[in-house]
Amino acid sequence: MRYSVYGDDFQILLIELAPGEEILAEAGAMVYMTDNVKMETKFSGGLKGVIKRALVRESIALVSYTPLGGIGYVAFSLPFPGKIVAYDVTNTPIILQKDAFIAMQPTVQFDIAFQKKLGAILFGGEGLILEKFSGHGIVFFGAAGQIVEMYLQPGQVLKVSTGKVVGWEASVEYDIQRAGDIKTMLFGGEGIFVTTLRGPGRVWIQSTSLREIAASLLPYMPEGNTSRRSGFLKI
Repeated sequence: MRYSVYGDDFQILLIELAPGEEILAEAGAMVYMTDNVKMETKFSGGLKGVIKRALVRESIALVSYTPLGGIGYVAFSLPFPGKIVAYDVTNTPIILQKDAFIAMQPTVQFDIAFQKKLGAILFGGEGLILEKFSGHGIVFFGAAGQIVEMYLQPGQVLKVSTGKVVGWEASVEYDIQRAGDIKTMLFGGEGIFVTTLRGPGRVWIQSTSLREIAASLLPYMPEGNTSRRSGFLKI
């Protein structure tokens, strides 16, 4: 398998597959593919896999792409402006927030990871259940806006605005912490809590989040169907 990422803000992931190779992707992520690529819906992991994906509110099925009669190409994209990252899970598993997953090689294993601390569950912004990818091979995931990759040294702590953490290596410890004193928590603009990540390991931070993108568009959405222009954004 070979892959390339094209574009700046609305990126496209192009994957080249040799005969017999396969890529598994999130339903609806495909942009285009060559005529010799066979597309098939799969319930990866059987019933347990379906339940796990339902728990993280992902589509319960994955889509398999396999070329027939020569090299095939298939392209994927994000449904929002952002960046695409390729990560090899062979040496270290990775934990991702929901909605980040795009595609993976069939040798990569999908699982769910439960938050272990009550504070992270209630206020961390990533939810009770996260996605864990391990095994062998590459997983592709996306981030909203721009993305920053950092390596945290053992014991090094990074504080991140809630909802801005895309993923981290399984060796990184995840928790939440108060944003500051009462005045800062109420009027600082960063919320009551911030996410804390403790090394060692790599972490990926996004410049915005799907929630923030959606909130910024709400004032421009049509309010009803009484106008002939109700199907358009308000400018």
